[in-house]
Amino acid sequence: MSIAEAYDMPVTRAPLVPPSPPRAPDDMTALGRMKAIRQSVIGSWGQRAYEEDIICGRFFGRNSFILNQPDAIRHVLIDNYENYTRTPVGFRVLRPLVGGGLLTAEGRAWKYQRRTLAPAFSPRAVSPLVPHMLAATDEAIAKLRAASHAPVDLREAMQRMTLEIAGRTMFSFGMDRHGAALRDFVMEYGGKLARPHFLDLLLPLSWPSPQDFSRARFRKRWTAFVGMLMAERRAAGKTDGAPPRDLFDLMGAARDPETGAAFTDAQLGDEVATMILAGHETTATALFWALYLLALDPATQEAVAAEVQGATVNGALATVNGAVDIERLKFTRAVVEETMRLYPPAFLIARAASGPDTIAGMPVKKRDVVLIAPWLLHRHEKLWRDPNAFMPSRFMTGTPPDRFAYLPFGVGPRVCIGAHFALVEAVLALAKLIGAFHVSMVDKAPVMPVGVVTTQPDRSPMFAIAPR
Repeated sequence: MSIAEAYDMPVTRAPLVPPSPPRAPDDMTALGRMKAIRQSVIGSWGQRAYEEDIICGRFFGRNSFILNQPDAIRHVLIDNYENYTRTPVGFRVLRPLVGGGLLTAEGRAWKYQRRTLAPAFSPRAVSPLVPHMLAATDEAIAKLRAASHAPVDLREAMQRMTLEIAGRTMFSFGMDRHGAALRDFVMEYGGKLARPHFLDLLLPLSWPSPQDFSRARFRKRWTAFVGMLMAERRAAGKTDGAPPRDLFDLMGAARDPETGAAFTDAQLGDEVATMILAGHETTATALFWALYLLALDPATQEAVAAEVQGATVNGALATVNGAVDIERLKFTRAVVEETMRLYPPAFLIARAASGPDTIAGMPVKKRDVVLIAPWLLHRHEKLWRDPNAFMPSRFMTGTPPDRFAYLPFGVGPRVCIGAHFALVEAVLALAKLIGAFHVSMVDKAPVMPVGVVTTQPDRSPMFAIAPR
């Protein structure tokens, strides 16, 4: 596919349909569903979930609703969002990592944090951080070029690169000394503590499950590590009167617009942990899936490379008023957006009703569980043409998809605060990577998505990369 064809969207060949896990039997028992959830939430959904607007059921004595209807999703996430909070298992899994940060806060605490942090993640605030992104990406490309004579693990490479970007944009220093420890924390938690156990689902939040004791021990070590990073950044100091140089400066200087209050040290630590973890892991995963799809679809990969070549001047991406001209990377952005449709970083939004409500004419009781699954929504047969196919051209029409049918960053008041940051990072990194290398698969076995906190690959396949 040429770049001109990518823009004009001709139908000249069958689109790539990447591998996906088998769908669960629709008559799966509660015990079977629990077993499937332990391995991957994605594997617990049957064919009905990809076809019907709303699926009602019961799970451990509570009503549950899977919503695939945009109007119903709007009601829960916008019109009556204050009636829906994270589920107990959501709190159990996330709080050891991010404490009371923006991701888990509710009510007044969430409103205070959101108001205070919003200016630090505006497009205007993100622009000065782009050089950090580009420098870390260039260094990752140099390391990959040196290793291009042998198969490479691009998943690990993306984790290292996005972690470096997270460290530089947050603290203005690299993660050479701390990156391995941070990766170990992430891998330890994802491998051992993020998967819900039976008692995590059954017990009320006020009753600790056996896993909660292990999570508490992890939380103590993790909090100390984040505190050490903050202390190191503070020791580096700040030049009086100089503009903020990183997110830590921006977040430390943030004040609640209504009260003027600043974050306490403990609150700032939770926000730092949230931004580092949510930022680097989800972007690394999205970049891995994008590279995997492009390796399986060489024609689309070449269209991206052609666009990048056209947007490059004297060996660097073109700029406008000193900033990278990301508008010249429209097809690359479409590839990222289509990747996040097929492999949404947050594959599930789970909410518990804090009071009675009515959704699409159906009564909802207090503590009923409402599930909005971007994995299902983005592959729903009523909402998308060829829902399982990789077709970046669907994002090149000039007409965006229904905002309640495409939720890579959520929607409404609780939309991901770092969405713009993440999208800029992913587009620039993918452009530079494909501009530098032709990517293909060494390992021909299919890579399956697994739903555990994020939409992860079931393994790390080996890639071949050849300098362009």
